[in-house]
Amino acid sequence: MKYLFLSILGVVLLFTSCQEDDISFGDITAPKNVTITAEIVGQDTDNPYGDGTGFVNFVATADDEISYKFDFGDGTSEVAPNGTVTHRYTSVGVNPFTVVVSAIGTGGTMSSTALEIELYSSFTDPEAETFLSGANVGDSKTWYWAANVALHVGLGPVDEDYGNGEFAYEAWWNAIQPFDEEKSCMYTNEFVFTKTADGLTFEQTVGPAFVPGTYADILGVATGDTCYDETVIPSMFGVKDVSFFPSSSMAALEGTYNDQPYRQSSFSISDGGFMGWYVGSVEYDIISISETEMQVRFIQEGGGYAWYAKFQTQNPFEVDDFPTLTWSDEFDTNGAPDSANWTYDLGAGGWGNQEVQTYTDNAENVSVQDGVLKITAKADGSGGYTSTRLKSQGLQEFTYGRVEIRAKLPSSQGTWPALWMLGANFSDVGWPACGEIDIMEQTGDNKTNILGTCHWFDSGTNAGASYGEITEVADSTSEFHVYSLEWTEESLRIFVDGTAYYTLTNSEDLPFYDKDFFFIMNIAMGGTLGGTIDPAFTEDSMEVDYIRVYQ
Repeated sequence: MKYLFLSILGVVLLFTSCQEDDISFGDITAPKNVTITAEIVGQDTDNPYGDGTGFVNFVATADDEISYKFDFGDGTSEVAPNGTVTHRYTSVGVNPFTVVVSAIGTGGTMSSTALEIELYSSFTDPEAETFLSGANVGDSKTWYWAANVALHVGLGPVDEDYGNGEFAYEAWWNAIQPFDEEKSCMYTNEFVFTKTADGLTFEQTVGPAFVPGTYADILGVATGDTCYDETVIPSMFGVKDVSFFPSSSMAALEGTYNDQPYRQSSFSISDGGFMGWYVGSVEYDIISISETEMQVRFIQEGGGYAWYAKFQTQNPFEVDDFPTLTWSDEFDTNGAPDSANWTYDLGAGGWGNQEVQTYTDNAENVSVQDGVLKITAKADGSGGYTSTRLKSQGLQEFTYGRVEIRAKLPSSQGTWPALWMLGANFSDVGWPACGEIDIMEQTGDNKTNILGTCHWFDSGTNAGASYGEITEVADSTSEFHVYSLEWTEESLRIFVDGTAYYTLTNSEDLPFYDKDFFFIMNIAMGGTLGGTIDPAFTEDSMEVDYIRVYQ
């Protein structure tokens, strides 16, 4: 009784506070006389269950209604304000369905009626079913985002034809790179297709769901281009049915993707199921599919946006795009660095960065000891400093691959260690036209700051250009860490201990595209990144356990 009293009091207060505005409430009336009729497309004397396309035209009527909700009996539903809707049933064979239509009245009241229908659907794509789940009843396959490849998500127009087929590919946005940082929250997704005696089932076993900015307002969330869990999208989990049907989109019937026609098969997932990218209830046009890869196109609920997505059966975090160890130096032989791999830059000059060291090939500045390369910067006792700059120029040069360098860095203020690469055409075109890839630079005044940077010449501005990022490695001077680069014709990505913090899109107008580079390892003193040198400095070293190139 306490809660009833509070509710009545709340209503009294509401009417009292609004009395001056003369707001009145209309009668709440439930709809009456709800009816539904169904026309099975192609139904006649010779085809009592229809023509096999699975289409049914529904018309609902009622008195005192505002809108209608149809539950089609196959796990899908639709709201139709005018009471008229066409639905395609995709379960192959002759199947019965119970269709429930609810007329919605004022105040959200509803009145419902049901209709039993039986119809025939003939479309099937057994090859696509086998690709998705396996050949035999009970077989399952887990699919993942193809996060390790470029263009695993894209966006284009729905059906607009601008004369160049843009309606069939991601013409509006297609610049996403492997493991795009903004999309990283969804890359753990797992989607399981299973073959049963009654067809395919689908289950998303690992969330969350990514909601693009174009759908955030429609979903009613404040922020788009981020991930949400099942509390926001309840239909994410659970076993659902998969239905196949012939494609009907302009893209599938008239377009091509990379000059290849669409498969012209589509599938949908019952009960609001979807594959990771949430834009409401969708049907997936299959662009292409194989045992291990699938690309689909789907339309955002409400229209206006056609999304593209790539999936694969290989976990993207377990894919090794560079399986072969092409070259390495493990620094296993004591003495000077291997002359088959390394030569030197010698002399003073600062290399244009106000550095104050003189580079030598002396054993006190560079040596291999106990499986470790040591580059040592030293005070020379007369106000100067010596160090070493090793390079593989003319000896070991590479295009593309994964580079791994395990190193421990100096701790002294003013030291500027670097593990980096220059274009092999440096002697011909100079810097920055040759290109520079800084896999690791450590600042002189903050020994927890690690930089990854690329430099090049921008012909558009006729000037040098660069892009860099900073990450923190708290124990860089006391522990070994792996500093690595993954370099392809699509992108350059820089990592510390397997975690990427830098991505640069590669292209034909950059010096990193299809050109050889060589390695450099050095410690500079002072200069633009070294800064002020500790007056008490005597010596400090960078230790390198190994350098490896995988391609």
